[in-house]
Amino acid sequence: MKMRTALIGFDLDGTLLTTEKRLTEYTKDVLKRAYEKGILLVPATGRPLSGIPGEVLDLPGVRYVISANGGRIIDTKQQRLIYEELVPPDTARKILEIFGRYDALREIYYDGVGYAQEDFLKNISRYMEHPPMAEYVLNTRRPVPDIMAKFEKENRGVDKVQGLFVSVEDRDRALADMRDVRDVSVTGALEKNIEVNAAGVNKGTALKVLGELLHIRPEDIMAFGDASNDLAMIQAVGTGVAMENGIEEVKQAADHVAPPNDADGVARFIEAYVLNEGGRVIC
Repeated sequence: MKMRTALIGFDLDGTLLTTEKRLTEYTKDVLKRAYEKGILLVPATGRPLSGIPGEVLDLPGVRYVISANGGRIIDTKQQRLIYEELVPPDTARKILEIFGRYDALREIYYDGVGYAQEDFLKNISRYMEHPPMAEYVLNTRRPVPDIMAKFEKENRGVDKVQGLFVSVEDRDRALADMRDVRDVSVTGALEKNIEVNAAGVNKGTALKVLGELLHIRPEDIMAFGDASNDLAMIQAVGTGVAMENGIEEVKQAADHVAPPNDADGVARFIEAYVLNEGGRVIC
């Protein structure tokens, strides 16, 4: 059955991009064809805007971008911020102090740019064992001598706070320390990270906000994701699609499961269920 879709939101890492952080020519072609059918394409990622590959931003049909897990919605054509929900400074300070108790690379996002401490970035392999992901962080984060000094100098709310921990045990201890911190949304997209946004901020809320601005109903939105920071998005839209390589919680919540990201799962699902009448994914 062909699915009626006006907007498609998609996560990047583990979803649209391959494990090697590539956007395949086949996926580009399918997304171009979707746009030619009048479908809007919206990256919905935990990344800062500065961390989104140019080849994604340059795709036909990509005008709006949801970044920082829904903390910001940007109109990239007009270079205009149309929505933001920031982590208040006092809350962000508490989170950074908790992360600082452990061996963790701490990140703060301001105005679509990610900042991290220079000496930790030089040891990125301690916190990210997968080379393509480590390379992405090194190429997109702005190094600063002292992350807390940067935070105190800015003295304002942040798009998102992230901790990349050296071990799952440290991550879990930090999560336990955070139990008394109120008014935050806590997710993660990697095995050893914690992502913190303002309360109520998630990709699902952001997609619905964007839909309202564009007069698109939630039931006419399709979304793809694989990790816990995609769960709210999968649940919020008319057609939630989990990747086969995704976590079990997301697959259980989804309406459908697409082939894995390394098999062009997003494109194959769109081609079968949105562009074609047949409604069968060929893996």
